Amino acid sequence: MKICSIVGARPQFIKAAVVSRAVRKVAREVLIHTGQHYDDAMSARFFRELEIPEPDYNLGVGSHLHGKQTAMMLERIEGVLEKEAPKLVLVYGDTNSTLAGALAAAKLLIPVGHVEAGLRSFNRKMPEEINRVVADRLSDFLFCPTPAAVENLRREGVTKGVRLTGDVMFDALKYYLKKAGADEVLMRFSLESEGYLLLTIHRAETTDDPGRLAAIFKALSGLDEKILFPAHPRTRKALKANAIRPGKNIRLVEPVGYLEMLALESRAKMILTDSGGVQKEAYLFGAPCVTLRDETEWVETVETGWNILAGAGPEAIKRAVGTFRPPGARPELFGDGRAAVKIADLIAKKRPKRPMD
Repeated sequence: MKICSIVGARPQFIKAAVVSRAVRKVAREVLIHTGQHYDDAMSARFFRELEIPEPDYNLGVGSHLHGKQTAMMLERIEGVLEKEAPKLVLVYGDTNSTLAGALAAAKLLIPVGHVEAGLRSFNRKMPEEINRVVADRLSDFLFCPTPAAVENLRREGVTKGVRLTGDVMFDALKYYLKKAGADEVLMRFSLESEGYLLLTIHRAETTDDPGRLAAIFKALSGLDEKILFPAHPRTRKALKANAIRPGKNIRLVEPVGYLEMLALESRAKMILTDSGGVQKEAYLFGAPCVTLRDETEWVETVETGWNILAGAGPEAIKRAVGTFRPPGARPELFGDGRAAVKIADLIAKKRPKRPMD
């Protein structure tokens, strides 16, 4: 059985790393990289670190406006799928690569499996929300990370093909943390354990809104805290374009690899982020998380008291950093760390067939 897996952005590389290991035991996998993240720091480095097999295809799409980027991906993915004729296409998460992969497969009548199905922020202004909703509607296999994701789909009338597998990011964290070398990473950045806050900002809703971006950095620059900020290229560009200068307490560094990120998350006093994946990793590490958004797709982390939505208001952010303290208990939200194996087993058991077969 041949499967095509489609990835294009850092979170997908991480998810695909653990799923590919499991899937390749039951099927022949063809790996398609759209090129959505195209520089070495954001793409090739992750393939090396995570020991992901070299992509069979790199479509080299690069960065464009949403419509153009998705259209280019759709055209190029379609050509590969016509050539390879897989029995199943696997897509991951909520990026334009996810949307284009699901659309291309569905139009060619190839079954689609969506890893991380059922997540909802209920904010249609987020391009990621549109992508995940459409991908779920087109999918035949919906691999859900949490019971809340299953419930979201049920409310939308989607029950066929829905499976609760747990979260593949938990699989990745368990597998890679031992390789991260946290002591060495902290030494390289001259940091002490729980002596810094870790900041990540990259979502378009933040970087494309100069007022919102400025408000966040105004708040962070006024904190009496040491902040390490591995700056996403999009964010660095937006800061420069809008003449926003982070305070002296904020140390901008180049993007870090996945293993370095795990090390930094595991030792941070608190994590500040607009990333969905980082919210989840903060929870798994037991790090208090302040989310610089007005809503989250990972509502469970908020409901259990380990994540707080601060938005972009300077006073709300300062208050959250100064006063937010989670409770002691952290319920098991994301499965048992065997999500990838469960996904592979479900694929092998169902053995998807194309309608024309």
